[in-house]
Amino acid sequence: MTELAIDRLGADSQRLVHPPEVLVAGTWAAGDGTPVTAIDPYTEAILADVPTASIDQVHAAVAGARRAVTEGAWAHLGPGDRSRLLHRVVEVLDRNRLLLARIVTAETGSPITLSTMLQVDPMLEHLAWFADAAARGPHGGYEQGLPLRGNVSASVLIHEPVGVVAALTPYNAPLVTAAWKVGGALAAGCSAVLLPSPRSALTSLAWARLVCEADLPEGAFSFLVGEQHVGRALTESDGVDMVTFTGSNGVGREVMRQAAGTFKRVVLELGGKSPNILLPGTDVQAVAGPSTLRYARNAGQTCGATTRIFVPRADYDEFVQATRDFLPGVQVGDPWDPQTVVGPLITAEHRGRVEGYVDRAIRGGGIVDAGGGRPATKHGYFMNPALIGGVTNDAEIARDELFGPVGVVIPYDDVDSAVAMANDSDYGLNANVWGPPPQAVEVARRIRSGTVTVNGGNGGLRPDTPFGGYRQSGTGREAGEEGFQHFLETKQVQIALNPTGPVVAASVIDR
Repeated sequence: MTELAIDRLGADSQRLVHPPEVLVAGTWAAGDGTPVTAIDPYTEAILADVPTASIDQVHAAVAGARRAVTEGAWAHLGPGDRSRLLHRVVEVLDRNRLLLARIVTAETGSPITLSTMLQVDPMLEHLAWFADAAARGPHGGYEQGLPLRGNVSASVLIHEPVGVVAALTPYNAPLVTAAWKVGGALAAGCSAVLLPSPRSALTSLAWARLVCEADLPEGAFSFLVGEQHVGRALTESDGVDMVTFTGSNGVGREVMRQAAGTFKRVVLELGGKSPNILLPGTDVQAVAGPSTLRYARNAGQTCGATTRIFVPRADYDEFVQATRDFLPGVQVGDPWDPQTVVGPLITAEHRGRVEGYVDRAIRGGGIVDAGGGRPATKHGYFMNPALIGGVTNDAEIARDELFGPVGVVIPYDDVDSAVAMANDSDYGLNANVWGPPPQAVEVARRIRSGTVTVNGGNGGLRPDTPFGGYRQSGTGREAGEEGFQHFLETKQVQIALNPTGPVVAASVIDR
């Protein structure tokens, strides 16, 4: 660690990230693989060299996770015990919420206010939800008796843990996605092996160390750091029963291919190019600011960012001007300043990729209607939010996920054409509709998207609701009852009835 990192994080945070280690079958140890370098995207300083796991350590972690769900102490805990352990995890994490927020900011550049409100706090809420779910079980409970049919047989549905879960999380939301994946797995009685993006290795390490302070049984939870070859070893392992991944579509395709060899269960939460429709009669002045924030927060590094804005042609100029008026008040810069809204992008290379999209759009006839360029900072991978006009819905910048603070604004002549353009996408992760609630809800029903908020909503972060998408935005859902169910297998036990069958069946079902 550099002195700058120590100054920024403080001694309490240091204990959570130093020395960088991996957790394999209950034992913390240095990774045996080649280190990855953690860089502060604001200062551009090196935070740490983080040793990665070797392939042998991956195999050992999976073997430990397998023992945990077949013969270890974890396998013998009941739903109430798992619930109490997960609530203990929440308590430990809650006591350290500000430390976690500082580490998120140092490693990913997420502004400190967002690191607390949109990274740490939702993680705690989702973990607490899963802790409660562990006790009560999925839809219908862990065991559910079915009605007798024709006095031939009685059936009981039993929901059991799917087994060993490989949890792969992204850099932009490492804590919430860890809660979805590891929290859901542990609540269901699975064991989990967490492999975060190398760009959020320190944040995830701190989270893992705190989870372990709750004294989970050996092997129930393991933590690895690694790049593609480590991920491949994990997703291809015969000892892994399920892979849950959040990240880019390119990597998601590879994960699906790798898991297919052993027909693992796969949950993928991938990209988005999400629409934001302003209906006729919407107060343009009131919604221009929130519409901007929905693609600019976290430097646009949010999979559900509503980056395609469809505006009635008659309101187009007013919307653009309202955005121009709003953007000067959006602070871009030092992520440690509580007033900052837009921090740096994760790397210089990623910033260059996003800027490339903007440059190509302008060369093709697009216009920077509001914002754009870089702020006058001495260091950091910053971009100012930009609203691009003069493009159509089939333009590259309106089709591809940029993962940067860039929106496109496209006029429409009638609501049917707005809905058609909103649905004309390879993705279907998130959407928003502004307007009078009855009409907005009706339009929301017509949009093919896993989440549609009306007049802002809560951005899909309720712990009791599922998150995921249609088409190339992924498979399956995270969070909520639907997300919890993915971690469970369903077994039917069918009992043939004899003359005393109804009494026997009742005793089986009601136990």
